[in-house]
Amino acid sequence: MEWVIDLFSTLGIFALALLILVFFHELGHFLAAKLFGMRVERFSLGFPPRIWGFQKGETDYCVGATPLGGYVKISGMIDESMDTEHLDEDPKPWEYRSKPVWQRMVVITAGVIFNMVLAVMIYAGIALSYGESNILLDSIDGVYIHEESVAAQAGFKTGDKIVEVNGQKVKYFKDLVAPSQILDENLNYTVMRDGQQVTIGVADSLLDRINKEGFLNPTQALPSLVNQVQEGSPADTAGLMAGDRITGVNGQEVGYWLQLVDHIQSSDGALQLTVLRDGVEKRLTVTPNDQNIIGISAPTGSEIFQVEHLKYGLTGSIQNGFVRTGETFNGIIQGFSKMFSGSISVRENLGGPVAIANVTKQATESGGALGFWQITAFLSITLAIMNILPIPVLDGGHLMFLIYEGVTRREPSAKVRMALQQIGFILIIALFIFVTFNDIIRQFG
Repeated sequence: MEWVIDLFSTLGIFALALLILVFFHELGHFLAAKLFGMRVERFSLGFPPRIWGFQKGETDYCVGATPLGGYVKISGMIDESMDTEHLDEDPKPWEYRSKPVWQRMVVITAGVIFNMVLAVMIYAGIALSYGESNILLDSIDGVYIHEESVAAQAGFKTGDKIVEVNGQKVKYFKDLVAPSQILDENLNYTVMRDGQQVTIGVADSLLDRINKEGFLNPTQALPSLVNQVQEGSPADTAGLMAGDRITGVNGQEVGYWLQLVDHIQSSDGALQLTVLRDGVEKRLTVTPNDQNIIGISAPTGSEIFQVEHLKYGLTGSIQNGFVRTGETFNGIIQGFSKMFSGSISVRENLGGPVAIANVTKQATESGGALGFWQITAFLSITLAIMNILPIPVLDGGHLMFLIYEGVTRREPSAKVRMALQQIGFILIIALFIFVTFNDIIRQFG
């Protein structure tokens, strides 16, 4: 029954995130329509059939049985319902079609704007509540590069000290792998290697592996320093102590924690360790257990690296919210650009509801409330971008009709709009089927 609990947990977390995103999106349309005196007939979370709701004033507030979106039905508008009965009558003052083009543009784009505002609010709230803790890049002298990793394929070597990304000096380690940097047109790093500056260009063909496997991480810079020794473990029996620095394994030099782990996990029998303790070099023999574990733990980054802790007031947190929203927006746009150009795989990187649900659950489980809100902000920006695409049925499609009307001073015929919206609807359904099937293939191999 564990898989059933896991399934309901995934669906519950995903549903909560989706509910927040859809509510804010539709609230934008709703408030803008009300602002300009348009009649809102229905505010729905989820698509029909209607399963619950209440009437207040002229609006039916309800919940639909299909929880994959929502809609606001505005009088006099040809929307997802494809309702054209009102076209047989003259426009009423409270109808969408009777309002100036600029007002209708505001109403159409308000959902996208509210999704962006939601992201700013979430990121600002995170900054205000949690602040930020960032590892200073200058405090990292080098990294360990596994010979089969994507970083090794790109050209990195163990001991490289990274000093620049894309020709820019950055302050924090996290800036090295920010989406806006990784998805730059010509991704490259400058490293210090044996006293010389070396530039490493990362090919677009590696981006899919980077997305799957990760790339550069502060744990790669942790030294081979023993933080704790488990009582009764092989390491304890061999005489290892907290504070020991392991500098060699079976005669091979070791300087990094992950390098030490690789040696231990690939071992076959006893290990001859060279240990530095209080400036004195010692030789110890340790035999890993059946799982190739010796019972030691790594030092934490906060103990080894210089970490800058930032606290934000209200004004600073709002500024941080705008900055992070802008960075995320640019990263998503660059990602879509890479997919459309063929630099990265659409199949590997375009996710549907199954992938989104899994990622949302993983973010929540690993980061708690912070992880949930971070992924919700990311999804809110993604939803805004997707909705503003110039595809009939989406907000961007309606906006294209309005731009045409504003330029030509005449409204596209209802017949044309209906035909294009039906085509757009078919495209959206086809895309939904593709990404869902693709999610399942990736999930189950």
